[in-house]
Amino acid sequence: MKKILAISGKPGLYKLVSRGTNNLIVETIDAQKKRMPAFGADQVVSLGDISIYTNDDNEVSLASVFDSIKQNYDGKAVDLSPKKADQNDIIAFFAKVLPNYDTDRVRVSDMRKVLSWYNILVNNGITEFVNKEEENQEENSEEANA
Repeated sequence: MKKILAISGKPGLYKLVSRGTNNLIVETIDAQKKRMPAFGADQVVSLGDISIYTNDDNEVSLASVFDSIKQNYDGKAVDLSPKKADQNDIIAFFAKVLPNYDTDRVRVSDMRKVLSWYNILVNNGITEFVNKEEENQEENSEEANA
């Protein structure tokens, strides 16, 4: 998930291919595999760095949310259209996959983006969201905190 990127102002998701001196070389995650540079002025965010707010003052990693969607939908793409779906349908979908999300801080536009990104990843064969080593580290740190 660290090498999968979202670039503000550009649709879709990108895979980090290489680093240039003043830019990143990225490739679209779709059938076209188009390569292009992403410069410092572009807001580039790794999906591995994104978290969703929850009611219990913790944040859940986006990879964990994707994994929850995968479990609820048997690893298949969600048939709900992020652009055309009714706001209530999007909220119901998100409540199903992350029941304790913070309703005040997580906007419907964020939910639509998560759904869209999940479908892009699954449709292009990327279905391993949570690294088993990272999952074990998170469990160990939670046990240590308890």
